[in-house]
Amino acid sequence: MAAANVAIVLAGWASPSAQAQTYKGMLTWHNDNQRTGQNVAETVLTPANVNATSFGKLFSFPVDGQVYAQPLFVYDVTIPNQGVHNVVYVATENDSVYAFDADGLVSTPLWHDSFLSTGVTPVPCGDAPGTCSSISPTFGITGTPVIDGLNGTLYLVAITAENGSYVQRLHALDITTGDEKFGGPVVIQATVAGTGGGSVHGKLSFAPIHEIQRSGLLLSNGIVYIAWAGYGNPPWHGWILGYNAQTLKQAIVYNDTVDGERGGIWGAGGGLPADVDGNVYVMTGDGTFDGNTGGVDYGDSFLKLTPNGSGGLTVTDYFTPFNQDYLSENDMDLGSGGVMILPPQTGANPSEVIGGGKEGMIFVVNRNNMGQYSSTENNNTQTVTTSSSGLWSGPAYWNGAVYYAAVASPLGRYTLIKGLLSTTPVSQSVAVFQYPGATPSVSSNGAKNGIVWLIEDTAGRVKGGPPADLRAYNAVNLSQQLYGSSQSGNRDLPGAAVKFAVPTIINGKVYVGTQTELDIYGLLPAAAAN
Repeated sequence: MAAANVAIVLAGWASPSAQAQTYKGMLTWHNDNQRTGQNVAETVLTPANVNATSFGKLFSFPVDGQVYAQPLFVYDVTIPNQGVHNVVYVATENDSVYAFDADGLVSTPLWHDSFLSTGVTPVPCGDAPGTCSSISPTFGITGTPVIDGLNGTLYLVAITAENGSYVQRLHALDITTGDEKFGGPVVIQATVAGTGGGSVHGKLSFAPIHEIQRSGLLLSNGIVYIAWAGYGNPPWHGWILGYNAQTLKQAIVYNDTVDGERGGIWGAGGGLPADVDGNVYVMTGDGTFDGNTGGVDYGDSFLKLTPNGSGGLTVTDYFTPFNQDYLSENDMDLGSGGVMILPPQTGANPSEVIGGGKEGMIFVVNRNNMGQYSSTENNNTQTVTTSSSGLWSGPAYWNGAVYYAAVASPLGRYTLIKGLLSTTPVSQSVAVFQYPGATPSVSSNGAKNGIVWLIEDTAGRVKGGPPADLRAYNAVNLSQQLYGSSQSGNRDLPGAAVKFAVPTIINGKVYVGTQTELDIYGLLPAAAAN
């Protein structure tokens, strides 16, 4: 079983083998490989003590670049010559990785890796084709790393500019020292047969300067999966590459538009989800679609991808909206939002995946019969309209409900009954979240003390812009805002916001990545002493 599944312990989905992992914590984007965003083992933070009187900013760690990746957390890590620590790991757009004492017991990094050197820099956003509107001013490490709990390895992808060339590498770092493992890093390269944009003589090769690695990494069945979308103007494609977690040898090569173009895998920074059988699920963005006529291009589609044993992924099922042409021509990416596998449901469709994009619709899709394509109607299980302004965020799940914060909309709680969502939120926040919305996370003690957390990005693409706003809501009644980091003057303000930031909630603390620092929140000293 994949070592990243140790994080599933937090979500209450642990299999027996997951209990035997060496390291525990929050080891992957949104807590588990299903991407539910729930930590049901939080015993310190409750709706009763998360308020501006008892809860607030405890300390900060400065970093050398913007933190787009979700911070990861590991319990009880032995750092050579420094003892045992709970550790939070932070990656930046300046091609750095930091290991900090998660409890603030040490004020300096336990270790720090920089992948820069003379002639090696992060990629200035103007060097990438298109615009700087995605990330500015530099690209370095964007996708959330993943940690293998069996052997204490942190995997990440970094892009660097090297004397006029651009290189992406997969790094495998020892979580105790930051040292490279398994002979890494390895340069990311791939070639497939295809006639799509950028191909030469029937071959299509991975182009580092055209491909942005935004999605969180996935560790499933011993393979580290990595997905890409495009920096700016084509030619670019939606790539998924997989590497053996023990050898870093390339094991999987897949391109979703080999005979077309685009089809990027964005996911609002969300990680690819995988089920217990090793199937990988993805929503793609705008691009060529001909899968309904025997082709191999799947723009604007939900895909179920199964390792085929021959170094690739096979599309074993898919769902494509009936208006795919309209979506693609009008930049209405289905794949602008994240994908989540729902826990088993009662009713006719016990196995489902959920997601939505710029059209503002939530699609519930039966994983055993996804519906494929019809030119006249959507054949998926259910479609629920959220906001006409669209979804640039992912969902969270807790205790029979799904949480979404669409653009220009409140945070909404949708209940699940027999695998179907309520058609409107049964509870929602008073506050409305502007672009790009927010991806919520949930903490609870089992089915009690549920809190929904999210970070409002008021202008996260602006370098040195306004601070992020950490919010907490009662998970049962979202009209009750428990806390906001802007409620106490300057006391709790975090650093400037970044786009698609997701908080990490574990062990009584909340970790927030910003443009200049990692901010840590928890019970204030007087409250913690009670």
